[in-house]
Amino acid sequence: MTGQIAGAAIVSHHPGLMQCEEFRRAMGAGEDSDLIAGYARLREKIAAARPDVVMVFDSHWFTTGYHLVDGGARYSGTYISDEMPWYLHGVPFAYRGHPRLARALEAASRARQGHVRVIDHPDLGRHYATVNLVKQLRLELDDTPVVTVSSCQNCRWEQFLQSGEDIAEGIRASGLRVVLLASGALSHKFNGIDWKPKHPRIFHESNVSSEENIASDKQAIALMAEGRHDEILARWDSDYRTKPWEAFGAHYLQMLGAMGGAACRARGEALSAYENARGTGNIHIWFGTEHA
Repeated sequence: MTGQIAGAAIVSHHPGLMQCEEFRRAMGAGEDSDLIAGYARLREKIAAARPDVVMVFDSHWFTTGYHLVDGGARYSGTYISDEMPWYLHGVPFAYRGHPRLARALEAASRARQGHVRVIDHPDLGRHYATVNLVKQLRLELDDTPVVTVSSCQNCRWEQFLQSGEDIAEGIRASGLRVVLLASGALSHKFNGIDWKPKHPRIFHESNVSSEENIASDKQAIALMAEGRHDEILARWDSDYRTKPWEAFGAHYLQMLGAMGGAACRARGEALSAYENARGTGNIHIWFGTEHA
């Protein structure tokens, strides 16, 4: 049986979403972040897609020289963020990996002279761009295997697309149904440490770092809704790369490469409001199976 991509999404993972509801409501002027409700909507989409594996393109796992795939059978521990340990700590996690899929991705990439490689080491650290999704999407509760892919920092944007193409070939060879999650923000410029909110609801879009970034993000969201990923790529160097997007867009570009690159016409369905997180633009967007 030929494997297939059963669905895909851009998903926010920002640390504020891991705080308790009371704190989130205090920051939201009495209302919770819509990204929390969006996780529930995304859980329904994933359940309907019936994946054998969920693959996370992790915009916090930076590597050099290779696009790495975690190949362990199981990951467990207690997560603490070295970025903000006073804020995000004590998060227990325990979930399955999928070594066979990881190896299939490397084999397909090697056959195509690509740069996707497997790493399987018991001490390999986790990043909250993966852990937060595992927790919020309850993937460990239903024992869904999760495979994480890194963001290789010495790549051009075209090489992220190529990585995605290799990954798609590996998925086809694996015989598995896979949902792809591009874990990260759109524009990713932080507000200064002494910044004052423009709106009392911290999540409000007017608190994103600049009006220019808001307009650019909304343009990209509109193009995704139309399935015009080719237009996003055509504007990449002049717009989205210069903002820049989180991890320079690696999470989106690898997902898109797996979905067909510029030829992909999968329409994006917004599953949350567009929101601020310390100046960055965040949203959940689901892409159906037109590309599968």
